[in-house]
Amino acid sequence: MAKPRQRDSPALLAADWPPILHAPTGKQPRMPADIDEQARHKAKMANRKAVQDAEVADKTVEKGLLIVHTGKGKGKSTAAWGLLLRAIGRGLRCGVVQFGKGAWQTGERAAVERLGDQVEWHTLGEGFTWETQDRNRDVEAARRAWAKARELMANPAIRLIVLDELNIALRYDHLDIKDVVAALKARRPDQHIVVTGRNAKPELIEAADLVTEMTLVKHHFAAGVKAQEGIEF
Repeated sequence: MAKPRQRDSPALLAADWPPILHAPTGKQPRMPADIDEQARHKAKMANRKAVQDAEVADKTVEKGLLIVHTGKGKGKSTAAWGLLLRAIGRGLRCGVVQFGKGAWQTGERAAVERLGDQVEWHTLGEGFTWETQDRNRDVEAARRAWAKARELMANPAIRLIVLDELNIALRYDHLDIKDVVAALKARRPDQHIVVTGRNAKPELIEAADLVTEMTLVKHHFAAGVKAQEGIEF
């Protein structure tokens, strides 16, 4: 009778077949490539933090800012309402003057009205210029709005003011750009002013501390979607 081959012996079959799979215990050791990548990432972030910390430490000036939101893209006023909300959250008293826009009710105004006297809101426009179709009327409305803005600027309790669509009044020369820029530059050192609207004048851009241009990439209005509550107003 032929001798059983060693690989077929009962002892080997019992020991090695079927193979026994052992569950891993603890973390698997990292491969050298993983260790190198982690070390490179840690060193990169440490260097970045050092640069960032040094840059922040170098900024020591604190002052009221003149901020301009302009451009053809959506979000100029919306961004201003975000700043307004942030200032409110920090306990600052704020003011809003709307140029051009009519007295139609918006979600942002309805929200602010619930906060009581922490925000003074004045909508002094009579609608867009293509709606009024009366330049003299537009000029008078702009002057009333600017007078209210100057009143808020003179109030020592008001720390942040949004001049919504002031750029439109300046674009159509409803107000004198030199007078407006001079007044904005002469604001109190602790007062922030946010100006919104397309086509900001070069003189205003030059005087501003921060200018953001909203760029139109895509807008749902072009696809036939109308203005909706909670998004546009």
